Amino acid sequence: MRIAVLGAGAWGTALAIHAARRHPVRLFSRSPAHAAAMAEARGNPRYLPGIRFPDALDATDSLDELMHWLTGGDANIPRLLVIGTTVAGLRPTLAALRERVRAPADAIPVVWLCKGLESGTGLLPHQVAAQSWPRLRGAALSGPSFAQEVAAGLPVALTVATADDELADAVVQGLHHGAARIYRADDIVGVEVGGALKNVMAIAAGICDGLALGHNARAALITRGLAEIARYGTAQGAQAGTFMGLTGLGDLVLTCTGDLSRNRRVGLALAAGRPLAAALADLGHVAEGVPCTEEVVRQAALAGIDVPIAAAVQAVMAGRLSAREAVLSLLAREPKREH
Repeated sequence: MRIAVLGAGAWGTALAIHAARRHPVRLFSRSPAHAAAMAEARGNPRYLPGIRFPDALDATDSLDELMHWLTGGDANIPRLLVIGTTVAGLRPTLAALRERVRAPADAIPVVWLCKGLESGTGLLPHQVAAQSWPRLRGAALSGPSFAQEVAAGLPVALTVATADDELADAVVQGLHHGAARIYRADDIVGVEVGGALKNVMAIAAGICDGLALGHNARAALITRGLAEIARYGTAQGAQAGTFMGLTGLGDLVLTCTGDLSRNRRVGLALAAGRPLAAALADLGHVAEGVPCTEEVVRQAALAGIDVPIAAAVQAVMAGRLSAREAVLSLLAREPKREH
């Protein structure tokens, strides 16, 4: 199998490293300097310092060269295209690919890794893809996964969400090996909502931990956060059971408790009184939960969905409430039945 990965951030690179332990892989960076640095270092020291590329992994900054390599040669060789951009980068990346694809769109299996809602539209990634490339055979890959651990070859379990069994087979063939297990699901709405909103809850968890509110408070936050995610997701047509799986509860627990979580680190900085801009500058990486929080609160208001935790996080990010005031506002809510 040939695998092309677009997006040389931490997660795209980590998945490329994992895939290249079994298959030939090309990793695309839109920055010529970044691609050259990776080629020289045989790694991505900017995002994954200390981890070397397998021999089967090469970096490039030419999208034309990448697509020529992916689609050329023996037609019987299976292919897989992985999009490792942010949600904001998904639409322009699909547009650039569509201009360069010579084969029929329905013959190219594509899987995206991004987690969030598109700013301004509130669309989930599969909805963005449907608008950008109607005939595309696409799937979402999600689950509890820190890039550093995947790149290091540590165990991970992920879910590919698609109703297309042949597409799911291609993703499993490309990525289910070594320490990685790939499960299948057909509830792409639930998988993508879980992946998006867990980042919002991770910011809240960081605020909770930064204020030293204790393990009890964190457990309550994660539990009520899961209820909030499920409430939002089922209103969008997701299956409730999806949120008890890897892309719901699993990803939520990891992102809310793991020290490698970028979004949790944003919450810790906000709890310490750092302005949002300063917290993001210190992070040096993209924290998808920040734009997602804004969009979730806006979309929930339009649909009449109660999202108190997301609303509290948004108020802290905007500077309308301090971290402690946001916690007090949640504690002051009227009592209600749990279910």
